[in-house]
Amino acid sequence: MKRPPAVAGQFYPSNPERLLRMIEWTFNNVGFPEIPKPNFSGPRKIRGLMVPHAGYMYSGPTAAKAYQILAEDGAPETFIIIGPNHVGMGGAISIMKEGVWETPLGEVELDSEIGAMIERSCELVEEDPVAHRFEHSIEVQIPFLQAIYGNKFRIVPIMMLAQDLETSKLLGRAISEAISSSGRDAVIIASSDLTHYEPQVEAKRKDSHVLSAIEKMSENEIYEKVVELNISMCGYGPVMTMIVGTKLLGGRRIVILDYKTSGDVTGDYSAVVGYASAAVYTE
Repeated sequence: MKRPPAVAGQFYPSNPERLLRMIEWTFNNVGFPEIPKPNFSGPRKIRGLMVPHAGYMYSGPTAAKAYQILAEDGAPETFIIIGPNHVGMGGAISIMKEGVWETPLGEVELDSEIGAMIERSCELVEEDPVAHRFEHSIEVQIPFLQAIYGNKFRIVPIMMLAQDLETSKLLGRAISEAISSSGRDAVIIASSDLTHYEPQVEAKRKDSHVLSAIEKMSENEIYEKVVELNISMCGYGPVMTMIVGTKLLGGRRIVILDYKTSGDVTGDYSAVVGYASAAVYTE
């Protein structure tokens, strides 16, 4: 089964050459001279990433900071990419296990072995390719990975409609068990933006609370802050899941790499969206 791109030409260019130029621009924008080349002998200390998923013009540079250090760290075999379900199709957790995902840069194979193991380990996970058809939060990460690694990796795309704390813990444990049992060199990527459409000052205030909880690697505190402060973070479930999973895989600390808002791009600070990137390290 082939999953064609849903947001090429909207969130990122549909032309391959223009897409690569735009990805290079995202790295240039944060001080890197070019798209990074993978360090195949890297230390592989990164177990997870948090990255935003808006249009590349807005959140691409923030994502690029995460993908730069990922390239420097090595070349994982598999990326488990977890995104929020914006479109509302499917069940609590929707996974794709078989086939390929296509972008303007080519096709990426799914890691069917790990996908099947996750589905078996967590009763909330259902195979549902249709649910993934129009969702952008996972798709926008793949061209970054292709620009760095070519198509020499596999993915496991997972969408969360249910983002409560218990669901996130169950999924995080299932992912960590699948990675451990398979012996695969894998990274868990959580796709999320932060506060949506609030004034810059208020967005930064709210986001500072959730970023503090993320730095503590506390899934409980993340959930508490999102609920208590009514933070419109769209992918708090994927982030909690990533933290639960990476801690079980030896993750010991998380570093916030970048934080910006859409207002920093447009100059309009009246109603902004917050973007952050972060990495989980084993030491």
